[in-house]
Amino acid sequence: MNCTLKYLVNSFRRTVMQRMTHNIGSSFSNQSGKLSQTDEIRKILIIRPNSRLGNQLLISPLLQEIESTLPNAKIDLFVRGNLAPILFSNYNNINRIIKLPPKPFKQLPAYIKTWVSLLSHSYDLVFNVDAGSSSGRLSTKLSRGRCKCFGERNAQLDLTEEYQHMGRWPVYNFRLFLSAIGLRSYNNPIPSLSLQLSTTEKENGKLILERLVQNKRPTIMLYTFATGAKCLSKEWWSNFYSQLKEYYGNDYNILEVLPKEKVSQIDFAATSYYSTDIREMGAVISNGAIFITGDCGVMHLASSVNIPTVGLFSTTNIDTYKPYNKGSFALYASNIDTGKLLQKVYDVLNKTSLIIANILYMFIDSL
Repeated sequence: MNCTLKYLVNSFRRTVMQRMTHNIGSSFSNQSGKLSQTDEIRKILIIRPNSRLGNQLLISPLLQEIESTLPNAKIDLFVRGNLAPILFSNYNNINRIIKLPPKPFKQLPAYIKTWVSLLSHSYDLVFNVDAGSSSGRLSTKLSRGRCKCFGERNAQLDLTEEYQHMGRWPVYNFRLFLSAIGLRSYNNPIPSLSLQLSTTEKENGKLILERLVQNKRPTIMLYTFATGAKCLSKEWWSNFYSQLKEYYGNDYNILEVLPKEKVSQIDFAATSYYSTDIREMGAVISNGAIFITGDCGVMHLASSVNIPTVGLFSTTNIDTYKPYNKGSFALYASNIDTGKLLQKVYDVLNKTSLIIANILYMFIDSL
């Protein structure tokens, strides 16, 4: 199936499904009255039937919120594709991952079987992450749950900038949902994305990075690929890389992290790193000083390992998808010249260096 036909088929499928499901469920559906205490919620189903790396990582703030609010609860995830078991392997509160096949038309029997298996368990709470997902609304309706949230956006909160982000609004909705069913919620800071790397994984990533750069200088990391219109041109990246090398080449390593397609918008001019192991890739990235990338799933991977991340956008909404962990920022690449971008990179690197210096100073002073 060529790309144009595939796009038309998917567009038609989405339109039909949205028309079929847009009236399914109210924002909050409570089948058994209010709950009196959080201990009554032991089994939770989180619904996000999407296979993209970024969209799956964007539910990690919700998983952390549930763990801190309902520490005795176990979560089943209803997702699509094979990434979730890898991404959430270190989340102790996940019990079962129900995986729709990544290509339903080619794996129709497995696709139907997965939907049927959804009915084999009952839950205290069913939570749909994205109300715009037709499959999400339908699976929320079909699942067996005492309390259900279909994921509609809150009209009042929708006016605020923070609520726009796809990693944050499910957490806000979850807090509202707990209040609606009679339970207490907390107003702690919204968690950042997290891959929850182990110490061993981070150390292995450090060793891999050291073998690549063969020195102790900090490393600026680039990821120059993105899909479709989100991918910045070779001309843009080459110009930026030349200036980055001129400004920082003596004090920093510059490493390009390659996509699974093994292509480079700077024609492999920098030292490069390639892996199809998502967790190893995250571990290597976590040892960098800053990660500069187009708008893509790997941008969210970098954000999830807590490296300051610069997201370069071209088409999609920054408020919805920008990295928001400490030191990160996003901008539309077409609206800023590379000189101003380099200044912002300098500000992040300088701030990071000061933080490290202060930590070392406090450590030495305590001896």
